[in-house]
Amino acid sequence: MTDLTRREALAVAAFASATAALPAWARQAAAPAGAEWDLTELYPNEAAWEAARKQALAAVPGIAKYKGRLGESADVLAEALSLQSDLGRTIARIYTYASLKGDEDVRISANQEKLAQGRDLYTAFGEASSWVAPELLTLGKAKIDSFLAASQVLRARFDFALADALRQAAHTLSAESEAILASAGSPLDAASDIAGQLRSSDIPWPTITLSTGKQVRLDSQGYSLNRDAPNREDRKAVFKAFWTEHGKFQNSFGATYGGQVRSDIFYAKARKYPTSLAHALAGNNVPEAVYRTLVAETNKGLPQLHRYFELRRKMLKLPDIGYYDIYPPLVSMDRSYTLDQMRATTLEAVKPLGADYQARIAKATAAKWMDPWPRPGKRPGAYMNPGAFDVHPYLLLNLSDKYDGMSTYAHEWGHALHSLLANSTQVYDKADYPIFLAEIASTLNEQLLVAHLLKGAKTKEEKLFYLGQQMENYRGTFFRQTMFAEFELKAHDMAEAGEGLSGEKFTKVYGELLRTYHGPKMILEPEYANEWAYIPHFYNSFYVYQYATCISAATFFAQSILKGGAKERDNYLSVLKAGGSDYPTEILKRAGLDMASPAPYQALVADFKNVLDQAEALIG
Repeated sequence: MTDLTRREALAVAAFASATAALPAWARQAAAPAGAEWDLTELYPNEAAWEAARKQALAAVPGIAKYKGRLGESADVLAEALSLQSDLGRTIARIYTYASLKGDEDVRISANQEKLAQGRDLYTAFGEASSWVAPELLTLGKAKIDSFLAASQVLRARFDFALADALRQAAHTLSAESEAILASAGSPLDAASDIAGQLRSSDIPWPTITLSTGKQVRLDSQGYSLNRDAPNREDRKAVFKAFWTEHGKFQNSFGATYGGQVRSDIFYAKARKYPTSLAHALAGNNVPEAVYRTLVAETNKGLPQLHRYFELRRKMLKLPDIGYYDIYPPLVSMDRSYTLDQMRATTLEAVKPLGADYQARIAKATAAKWMDPWPRPGKRPGAYMNPGAFDVHPYLLLNLSDKYDGMSTYAHEWGHALHSLLANSTQVYDKADYPIFLAEIASTLNEQLLVAHLLKGAKTKEEKLFYLGQQMENYRGTFFRQTMFAEFELKAHDMAEAGEGLSGEKFTKVYGELLRTYHGPKMILEPEYANEWAYIPHFYNSFYVYQYATCISAATFFAQSILKGGAKERDNYLSVLKAGGSDYPTEILKRAGLDMASPAPYQALVADFKNVLDQAEALIG
């Protein structure tokens, strides 16, 4: 039961290279001195952090004194699990400090060295705790149940974790076999590593000249920056060159992704699961029906997506619609926001979540918990780090001063409030929530934000802008991610049925899905079917479906809150407060949402239809 959970997985996230220089808008909206987070709330100085690290490292070997003794008594088991948990809690705080310091400026070697020391500490902790889960399983259900009955500590802190360990007993191997399986991890990860190397360094990415005369190199970043070019012929050229280049490496990418699929099947068989999907969903005890119902209901909702593409064609005043036309903004809005305006608008938007939520987010956003603006050397992107349970979450943001910056602000503070509510309701051992729930709170805050702004919009253009944000969110987060999920399912189903895998076959399957999801009117050139080779998430198998389930759940709850009252609000907040005290589908089921049923996906499609209706009425 090593406590390397989502909390720690987030804390140990690898840092990316920093931006070389501030964009113009960031220089104009530079944060005032002292606007960054205050890490002294974690440790008053680096000497205190170093003392805590050394103390924790010295405590790690102490876990071994309980090896072979977990079955002695309920008290001994409680002592062992408490020691492991408490030490993990301390190490999470230590690592959080090193991680945040490292991300402030990735060019500072001393901080990157601290980050490496933090990783080493986690590694030592994981190795020292690796025997706990296998030894627990040797005790058996009867003894563990008797220990639970005899110990208040076990019942209060570890009942769910112990039950979960027993649930997975049939799929836990002998200590020797587990060691072999663990050692196989590095070579079996080679497929992802090779695919990443192909994309980052080995493919000779083409350079094209845009209508402006600007030359752009179409690596992944160049593609992302130019796929929404204002000039349609430029967009066509970008797509043509980028996806054609992927096609030249179809066989190589076919080998890497085929290796990933076979790796998934190997793990499933080794752990005695009937399919690789069953193995992937087992960690959070998610029923396969959730995945399959999501795919089925999304397909039923495709007429609304096709309707959106036709609306997009009209709004962009195009004679037809191509795959290269899905990224340009439907409506542009030049309005800028200060950080104070982002905060005030977000606080207004989340009022439907009640006075307690309002008070918590007001206090949190007024404190020095976030680093809001981009600057040279700072890690790009945005995240909420919940690793310091005994302090509070920290947020790294790189905000623009436009709507997307404010949306990111609301999103990440949604994550933070989820952690605050879970931490204030649950003990440490039951507070950390899984990815399956994580994006609900953040996405719901985004939906409340756009609903609030839409309500106050004065002009047709402003209304269309916010409606366009909603439609794009549904397209990109629900339909597109489910298309990816369906591709993964088809690829694994083919392999498990004994079919041979190849890049050509993956391209054929992906091309069919592109046509199904984007409809008969969408212009889809053959080379666009090479897109599957571009998606790195496929090497983290059966993961992306959770983006679609989360936005579905968020839409369900947002609509019920906006249309309802205190009952609907409290029902939703019960999900956040539950943390990780039960399996995520069970937590949602208690709140009236069965993710294995069609209801949440039908609710999203219905809201998408409603947004389309509003947009169509505005443009006439």
